[in-house]
Amino acid sequence: MLSTPYESEATEQHDDTSASTMKFGTPEAVDYVRSLTDVGAMTRLLHECIAYQRALDVDLDTLLSQRTDLDKSLNNLQRSADVLDIVKAESDHMLSNVTSTCHLADQVSRKVRELDLAQSRVNSTLLRIDAIVERGNCIGGVKSALDAEDYESATNYVRTFLEIDNKFKDSGSDHREQLLASKKQLEGIVKKKLMAAVDQRDHATILRFIKLYSPLGLEEEGLQVYVGYLKKVIGMRSRLEYENLVELMEQSNGQNQNNQVNFVGCLTNLFKDIVLAVEENDEILRTLCGEDGVVYAIFELQEECDSRGSLILKKYMEFRKLAKLSSEINSQNKNLLTVGAPEGPNPREIELYLEEILSLMQLGEDYTQYMVSKIKGMTTVDPDLVPRATKAFRTGSFSKVAQDITGFYVILEGFFMVENVRKAIGIDELVPDSLTTSMVDDVFYVLQSCLRRAISTSNISSVVAVLSGASSLLNNEYYEALQLKVREPNLGPKLFLGGVGVQKTGTEIATALNNIDLSSEYVLKLKHEIEEQCAEEELETEPQHYRKST
Repeated sequence: MLSTPYESEATEQHDDTSASTMKFGTPEAVDYVRSLTDVGAMTRLLHECIAYQRALDVDLDTLLSQRTDLDKSLNNLQRSADVLDIVKAESDHMLSNVTSTCHLADQVSRKVRELDLAQSRVNSTLLRIDAIVERGNCIGGVKSALDAEDYESATNYVRTFLEIDNKFKDSGSDHREQLLASKKQLEGIVKKKLMAAVDQRDHATILRFIKLYSPLGLEEEGLQVYVGYLKKVIGMRSRLEYENLVELMEQSNGQNQNNQVNFVGCLTNLFKDIVLAVEENDEILRTLCGEDGVVYAIFELQEECDSRGSLILKKYMEFRKLAKLSSEINSQNKNLLTVGAPEGPNPREIELYLEEILSLMQLGEDYTQYMVSKIKGMTTVDPDLVPRATKAFRTGSFSKVAQDITGFYVILEGFFMVENVRKAIGIDELVPDSLTTSMVDDVFYVLQSCLRRAISTSNISSVVAVLSGASSLLNNEYYEALQLKVREPNLGPKLFLGGVGVQKTGTEIATALNNIDLSSEYVLKLKHEIEEQCAEEELETEPQHYRKST
């Protein structure tokens, strides 16, 4: 069958593609050559085969040109192979030695472990033997020490026995029962001796026996007994001072000896006794129960402060008749315009009372701050204890009585301030070589003194009340006194119509204007001083009266 031109062209294209992708020297190439029928394809394939053969010749020539180098490299490899054989032999020998050494080390290590175990067992046995001997010595030592009344040695024997017994729990119970019986006997003797020493207030003996409570495991009981002893001593000393104070009060009735009744000193001694009891016994309290023991002592001794301190403050209010004075002052304020109204208290006496009240209030505040800061400085106590302690100190009976006396202070301070400001206004006069009258300096000195005293109380209510009173005085009575000369009637004719009094009147008016100008400066200065002192009171956190150096 004849083929068409298109079929021949397609066949040639197929043969070209097959020839271009054919790999010479493979069975597929031979099969392909056998299948060729077109002369042109055969011719092209022949040319490609010749080109392929030439490429092979070139590659072969290249390889043959490298023969010398390859021979040298082969010789080097052969020499290296000889060295490697030697290295392999040495490595095998070393491996054999290491393996032998490892087996030997394992054997030695096993022997060492066995020896160590045996030594540990021997040591444990020796310790147990020593413990048995020591337990026997402790039992005999306790009995001998009790017979000789050497309670410190007896306590040490008991502590040593308990430590050994805790370490070797499987030891016999006979020794333990004997020792516990001796321990119980020792505890009874120590407690009895301590209570007798407390009754006799023999401090050296108390310290001797209180130190035995911790080794005997009676820390909490010892803490309670010792703090109770401290409370008893403080209470007794405070009671004696209080009774002496009352006796002086009775002797001063009807006589001018009020200054000999020193309530401030009495309260100071109470606070010092409490603070020194905590400070000087800090080591003993910590030995018994750590920092918790110190906190417990502070709270317990605070009860003594509440009971004795409140008595002192109440007796002071009774002695100075603060309730009666406050009532008289309030009545005077209501009856200012009443004709024949009784005269009020003497401001000089009131100033003395104010200084006493201020000292008492500062003592209480410093004591409270010191105790709270003491608790705050503890590192192992509960952090929530600080606010609870602060609340307990602020809500106790002493604090409540202090609040009552603060109320009296506000009334007395207000009366003192008003009376002295009015007196300064009433005795106002020209001061030689001065551009102002005496009233300005006197009034602001009184206000400054009263406000400083109020801020020193560290009581915000007192400060606000006194500050309000000072502001009222400045806005009313003092303002009217300043304006009095300026509003003088017929001032114009006196100044401009001439006359003998013109020069005098002009000087008075100039002085009045100077009073106003200087008063405005004093008001700003007083405001600045108040702000500074209030800031200092807020920043001052360390109490000053109860450092140990005192």
